[in-house]
Amino acid sequence: MANIPITKVKENGAESLSLLGEMKALAERVRQRAYELFQSRHSRAGSPLDDWLKAERELIWAPESDLVEKNGQFQLQIAVPGFDAKDIKVTAFSDALAVRAESAHRHEKSDGNVYFCEFGEKTLFRKFELPAPIDIDKVTARLEKGVLQISAAKNEPAPGKASATAA
Repeated sequence: MANIPITKVKENGAESLSLLGEMKALAERVRQRAYELFQSRHSRAGSPLDDWLKAERELIWAPESDLVEKNGQFQLQIAVPGFDAKDIKVTAFSDALAVRAESAHRHEKSDGNVYFCEFGEKTLFRKFELPAPIDIDKVTARLEKGVLQISAAKNEPAPGKASATAA
């Protein structure tokens, strides 16, 4: 079992801008790949939407996951086989969790004659909106047997700050 560090974002600060930059870079990679697919058809009939969706499937991986609320905590599990703990980044926001990871597989000339390889680059980039606010200081993540397990304690209202709807 390996613990994963959590980046905590309290407001729209530098980490939010960094995450936004990563999202823009990923969108640009998808756009470029979709254009390459279009060019490979030599501009023959086809659908630009199909090119875009194929590019997304090739570049962005959305693994199986589940979110459960239990004992005042959200427990998020994400299947991430093939990723090491050092490859995974978890960011906690007051209302969401973001998970990013990248892995690449390449062959060197010294590997011998490679006849086929189904391994490749994969990028995991998902943001999980939560049904209630969380305490970002009480978020933990660990990787165990290819499953990323994130626990996030729900944000409890401060004492004396109960709902002021009663008159």
